[in-house]
This record gives sequence, C-alpha cells and structure tokens, in this order.
Amino acid sequence: MQLQMGATRERAGEEMNINFNSHGLIPAIAQHATDNTVLMMAWMNEESLKLTLEKGEMVFWSRSRGELWHKGATSGNFLKVVSWSPDCDFDCLLFKVLPQGKGVACHTGEKSCFFQWENAPFAKK
Repeated sequence: MQLQMGATRERAGEEMNINFNSHGLIPAIAQHATDNTVLMMAWMNEESLKLTLEKGEMVFWSRSRGELWHKGATSGNFLKVVSWSPDCDFDCLLFKVLPQGKGVACHTGEKSCFFQWENAPFAKK
C-alpha cells in the first residue's frame, strides 16, 4: 500500500510502502503522546489504516471478531492520533495518541494493556 505522508511530517511528500503480512495485517502500537507510555498493540488492515488517517482516531482490525474496531466507539475511550510513523522495514506502525474519555486504553480499565507484569524480574543466563 502506498501512502502519502502528511505535510507535518519531516519528510513531507515522500511516499511509503506499508508492508502488510500475508494475512493483510500490520501491528500497530499506540503510545501516549505526552508521557510515552505504550498503551496497546493491535492489528490494522489497509481499510483500518485509511480510516485512522481520515478520522484522526485509532481504528483497528479485530482478528477475533473479523471486523473493523473503532477504538472507543462503545466505551468512549477514543485514542486521538497526534502523529504516526512506520518502523525501518515498514512492517510495524507507531502511533502517538492522546487518550480521550476516561484516559484508559485497556478494556480492563487500566491506562495501558501492559500492566500485568510491570517491573517483572528479568532472568539472566
């Protein structure tokens, strides 16, 4: 998929080729735009990426439900896109976002989906 980068991007006007996997999906990481907390990771397809860029709010592809998922549509906890960037291989996307509503990203009510083992010990060999 070729996308035109936005005018506010450093390399404005440059085209990019997004590398979706064999299932037509790409991982998308949502990171808090002000405190850099990694909020969540979900999958996007071409349509959800286009909708995200059009709406300015995160839209994902739900693999379990097999449908588009506008984050916050039922909970009110939308993720407003501030900026975005692909990684060096164009096979993963990073979105800087501002949480809306209650300010949580996880369906459990936590700010981040990465709370289960926060500061877990790391076993070195």
